Amino acid sequence: MSLGVAIVGTGMVASYHQQAILANGATLEAVAHHNPQKFNDLSKKFGVPCLHFDEVLEHPEVEAVCICTPSGQHATQTIAAAKAGKHVLVEKPMALSLEDTDAMIQACDDNGVQLGVVLQRRSETLFQQVKAALEAGDFGDITLGSVTMPYLRPQSYYDQAQWRGTKAQDGGGVLMNQGIHLLDLLLWFMGDPIKVSAYADTLQRNIEVEDTLVATLQFANGALATFTATTTTAPGFPHRLEIYGTQGGIQLEGEGVRAWTLHNPAQAKIKPTLVSDSSAGSGGDPRGIKPTGHINLFKDFMQAIKQKRSPLINGQEGRRSLKTILEIYKSAGLAHP
Repeated sequence: MSLGVAIVGTGMVASYHQQAILANGATLEAVAHHNPQKFNDLSKKFGVPCLHFDEVLEHPEVEAVCICTPSGQHATQTIAAAKAGKHVLVEKPMALSLEDTDAMIQACDDNGVQLGVVLQRRSETLFQQVKAALEAGDFGDITLGSVTMPYLRPQSYYDQAQWRGTKAQDGGGVLMNQGIHLLDLLLWFMGDPIKVSAYADTLQRNIEVEDTLVATLQFANGALATFTATTTTAPGFPHRLEIYGTQGGIQLEGEGVRAWTLHNPAQAKIKPTLVSDSSAGSGGDPRGIKPTGHINLFKDFMQAIKQKRSPLINGQEGRRSLKTILEIYKSAGLAHP
């Protein structure tokens, strides 16, 4: 299947989308940027014309757009693209409020286009195997979950773009920007929480949003989970995600498996996977993530368009993690835009 695509926004994550587009045999038709003075340089960088956003929406060869702009612009651009008849794959978080997410979902439904959200870890084989094992009951009744994110994002990271670390455009700090991926996995594995409690503060960085946060979550079956995250720890350490139940547990570190241990391994329906990759990855550098997640997710997005089905992570699934993030922020006393 051939698909004409434009990337809206040309920051770091745009390169991941370009790789995903080309790896899946789609065609990158254009990129969009707001500053005409940068058009020539960006055209050379991406090898396609750089246009205004409105020109992209009028481009006859562009069937889908990847929204890679600051988070505060996602809703307006997604709705405009849907009205122009373009399918939309939007980066996380899909928006900064539930009202905006609902408007995005409605606009795409009304105009008959697909809406996908880039929470790409769900498309990775390892995490899909963990999900299958949980659904098969290999870990028994789930009682405890834990996420630990001792990341580093120095002040220079926030200073490189005016929107970073702002409430209006970033929407939040370590949770909204970095932690959303692991929170999304935690919710995918354990379900939606029925109660949250949190503390957060800005301890080291000169930004409007939190750089350190601790939250507890309670789920419908009584299970509990903790979520702790910071961007203040040099040199940056690999994140950990742990799930425990009455018949076993799993410890994921970085992009690998530290332990996958079952009380009765012979009865396991999903064979435990051991992957040795506990490097800091994105813990120390936002470019530390591998492109495979974006490639897998874009492949599913293309197939969803062809098959006229919902993508793996549609608007409603993207809404889940944002809803919990906003609840955590409310508990921590952090207002959102």
